[in-house]
Amino acid sequence: MKPIHKITRRKSKQIFVGDVAVGGDAPISVQSMTNTNTCDIDSTVSQINAIASAGADMVRVSVPTMDAAESFKEIKKLSNIPIIADIHFDYKIALKVAKYGADCLRINPGNIGREDRIKEVVESAKDNNIPIRIGVNAGSLEKDLQKKYIEPTPEAMVESAFRHIDILNRLNFDNYKLSLKASDVFMTVFAYRQLSSQIDNPLHLGITEAGSFRSGTVKSSIGLGMLLADGIGDTIRVSLASDPVNEVKVGFDILKSLNLRKKGVNLIACPSCSRQKFDVISVVNELESRLEDITEPIDVAVIGCVVNGPGEAKEVSIGLTGGSPNLLYVDGKTHSKISNKSLVDELEKQIRGKINTF
Repeated sequence: MKPIHKITRRKSKQIFVGDVAVGGDAPISVQSMTNTNTCDIDSTVSQINAIASAGADMVRVSVPTMDAAESFKEIKKLSNIPIIADIHFDYKIALKVAKYGADCLRINPGNIGREDRIKEVVESAKDNNIPIRIGVNAGSLEKDLQKKYIEPTPEAMVESAFRHIDILNRLNFDNYKLSLKASDVFMTVFAYRQLSSQIDNPLHLGITEAGSFRSGTVKSSIGLGMLLADGIGDTIRVSLASDPVNEVKVGFDILKSLNLRKKGVNLIACPSCSRQKFDVISVVNELESRLEDITEPIDVAVIGCVVNGPGEAKEVSIGLTGGSPNLLYVDGKTHSKISNKSLVDELEKQIRGKINTF
């Protein structure tokens, strides 16, 4: 099925985080962040591998101390996706991880002290061709902005962003991306909309501290969806109080739903009702579990009855319609009859076989 609407993305400059292009005509990248103790190298690398296996394009790692910076050196050697080093306040840590091969520095120039220290970090970023991510957060605005605006507002966030941008401009550094995050959906959306029309650097989207897996997914889907539908956003992170792997899965699901990126199985399924001829929910859950390793894009429909089943099945690569008997469709044409006992096995076989022909 061809999408009835194609989103026109905001024109932005392109930067590179390692070998991943961000901005310009590059696909919108998906990232997550480790929640392990960075000094625990084995646990951190294990989590990075899981995040990478879920399809993430890059990962962020917090580096709060010099000991963590030394661990970062080893972690970087063992990672097969680009790593963003998350640093606050201590410019010496930024210099250290830049030396150790960080693919990007997440550091706010205005938070690391004197101009000479900022200049030193920027010069190191230039020498090592490392981009910087400016990350404005509604919960940590500068004290004078808190006093000026009384409470966090989109305008306060944008003003904070331009303070950091002005510092980089004075140092003739343009290799940066920027985020404006709040836990409030509308504050985040309005801030990004204001800023997006004033700069052309890439934008990193996220609803910060969005919440648990369920509530955070809802808030992130609404907030990021509004912005992405406007054409705003070059890389995304879904912030969940959950396994980082879930952040990656939800991120790709958001992009798939807007036809902005296709990765893995796009599973179309009915919510089920008394008309269903097989247990739709259990079949879909089992399929989703079995097919997590697939990264090639493929549309699959699992519909429990003949009301909507044939119409949906004819529009996808592989479709199943519940009936007497259940019918399997391949490329829009009736392929075979399937019994309830072999539904999942046969669907998996057909999906994997189809992928091998791509």
